[in-house]
Formats: sequence, structure tokens, C-alpha cells
Amino acid sequence: MNTALEAADPYEAVKRSLSFDGKDLVVKGQRFGARGRIYLLAFGKAACAMANAVADVLVERIEEGVVVTKYGYAENCPPNPRIKVIEAGHPIPDENSLLGGKLGLELARRVGPSDVLLVLISGGGSALFLLPEDGISLEDKIKTNELLLKSGARIYEINTVRKHISAVKGGKLAKKVKGTVISLILSDVVGDPLEAIASGPTVKDPTTFQDAYRILELYNVWEKLPESVRRHIERGLNGEAEETLKEDLPNVRNFIVGSGTIACEAAKKKAEELGFNAVILTTTLEGEAREAALTIGSIVREVAEHDRPLRKPAVLIAGGEWTVTITGKAGLGGPNQEFALSIARKIAGLNAVVLAVDTDGTDGPTDAAGGIVDGKTLERLEKAGIDVEEALKIHDAYYALEKVGALLKTGPTGTNVNSLVIAVIPKGL
Repeated sequence: MNTALEAADPYEAVKRSLSFDGKDLVVKGQRFGARGRIYLLAFGKAACAMANAVADVLVERIEEGVVVTKYGYAENCPPNPRIKVIEAGHPIPDENSLLGGKLGLELARRVGPSDVLLVLISGGGSALFLLPEDGISLEDKIKTNELLLKSGARIYEINTVRKHISAVKGGKLAKKVKGTVISLILSDVVGDPLEAIASGPTVKDPTTFQDAYRILELYNVWEKLPESVRRHIERGLNGEAEETLKEDLPNVRNFIVGSGTIACEAAKKKAEELGFNAVILTTTLEGEAREAALTIGSIVREVAEHDRPLRKPAVLIAGGEWTVTITGKAGLGGPNQEFALSIARKIAGLNAVVLAVDTDGTDGPTDAAGGIVDGKTLERLEKAGIDVEEALKIHDAYYALEKVGALLKTGPTGTNVNSLVIAVIPKGL
């Protein structure tokens, strides 16, 4: 896990991708004139690490900057008086998220035709960098976000709605910039679709108001929406509200500098160095956490009992983004904790251990990054008086795993590239 997290380190990802020769910025081999002023706008859970890398590359060339990150993540932000650092709410946005959106948009508007705006985007940006469309209050935006998070909608679907009630997402931020925009992106979305990462503030958007409406209906959210949000989407459906950006802008370039795939590949290489047969099952695992866990657990059991699809000692790796659909009252947990609790049932009795972790170090609204379970975890849970099926039903994985010492706590990792599962099946009984 540590090797995977190191490979997805946002500071190193930016340093690998960006250089400056005094005249031009060079991004992945492509040159951009930088004779004017250089501005910096960073938002997301990895914003500080990415901003640090840019500050180290550009030294004194940053004219002004705004960095917006999650509470508790700002300790290592650049100590530059020209860079304003804001900590804001995630996954639920707050007043500071709104402040970040306002200051970021003001900064973008100050960029002149010969200037460059470096935009550093990482996971969590949708909630941390927020500016609702006119007529939609922060409270209504938060309510909409809460409904979507609890609905079981995938992150791509949630972002589709977010973009259509935002003044900066879906390419709308890029529209406001007269100079060159260079976005360096740390992907936390399955498959790395640019338009979905942090709701694509600098990228053209293929989704429409009709798509947003369909998603809200599909997950039974439409009728629960605040009136201002429903009214804005209805205006969009009628062609009375501005759509998201629908064409590439000649002054805007977007680059992926880090992703979950890189993390998975690093974990595989490390496993092989340690003498394991290793395979990446997928980097695009999605679905309900408890069900996805049963799928991976079935493969773990197959390897443990039948040496297929690869022989022991083996390491299975998967990346992606699994979800938890909450209906009614719920306990405490997160998708990776629920994944770990669920897979404990499937690997019971095996000589195997499985780790499920959110690579940002925060799984759901908890202080845990995920869970780590083995073939005896289910037995320990039962001895502790935990009804695993009931805990899964009410989404109370945190308490269950805590009782048997199976919570995984890393603290903030500084990166965010989806979730990661690592299963180890050694030789022997």
C-alpha cells in the first residue's frame, strides 16, 4: 500500500511533468510561452502538494495564487505570501468552499492575454471549489450534494448534476480566462475522464441538462431537490440557462499527471519484488461496496483453494471507486470499510489478508482510511458479539472493524487516486 501511495504522490507527479527554462513552461514535452505573469489556482485534497511542486519549479515567478484544500490538509502548503490558502469542507461543501470558488474565479478573470494560469486539480475539487449559479444558495447546493451522496449515484453521475448548477464547473472556469490555461490533473475518477475529475472546470463537457435531470430521476432525487435547484435545471431543459462548455478552447490544455492506474502498477511491481505472483485484476472496479467485495473475495478464494487464475504465493490488486447506497438511518463507515467488512465473510477460514483503502486517507466521514481483514476476522467479529449482516445492513462498518482491530488509519496521505484493494494469499494452510 505504501509503495502504491508513494507512486501516486502529487508532488512528484507534478515535478515529473513540469519544468521552466526561464522563458517557457514545459509540460510533458510541450512548450508554452510564459513571458507574462504566471498565476496559480489549485483545488482538491492534493492541492498543497501539487502547489508546492509548482512553487519549487517556478521559484519567484508566481504572481498570485489561490489554494483550496480540505480541513487538516493545509500544513504543507507553500509558505508564499502571494498564495492564499483556504481550508474547506469535504465531502459536504461549506462557506469556505464558496469563498474558494469566488476567489478562484476572481483570479481567473485577472489573467491577461499574455499571462498563464496554472490550474492544479485533484480529487475532492467538486466540493472544495464551489460557486453555485445565480439564484442557488450554498444551503441548497449542500442539500443537493447530500442527496446525491446518499443516493448511491456514481461519482461521474454526481458530477454531471454538480456541473449544471455551478458557475465554475463543466468548463465554465476556463471560459473566463483570456490567457493560457494549463491544467495539471491528479485523477480520482475511474477511467480518468477529464470532464468528470472535480467536475471538469477547464474541460469541455459532453453532458447536458437532460442528463442531469435523468440522473436525478433515476436515483429518486428530483422531487427532493430544493426549489431553486429544480427551477434552474428546468430553465436549462428549456434552453433558458447557460449550458456547460461544448468545444475545446484553443488557449486551454489539460494534462493527467497521476492516477489510480499508476498506483496499482507500483503495487504490482513491489509484490513481484517480494516474490509474489501478482496481477492487476482491474483499475475500473465500481458498484456497491459490499457486492464488489464479494466478487473480489471469490477470486481470492479461487486462488487460495485452486491456484487459479494464478498460483500462490499471490497478490491480487484492484483499483476503482465503489459506493454505498444509504436508505434510512445509518451508522458510521465508508465504502472501503464496508468493502473490508463484506469481504471478511467471503475469505473466512482462508490463509489470506485483504486491505481496502481510500488513497486520500479518509474513507467516508471518518478518521479511518479503510479496513484490513483476514481469514479469522469473521470469527473474531462473532466472538465480539458483532452481527456482521446487521452491521452491513445499517452501514456501521466502522464500529464493527474497530471492535476487532481491523480499521486501517493512515492519516491524510496527500494524494487521492481512487480506492485500492490489495489481497495477499501466501503459500501454505
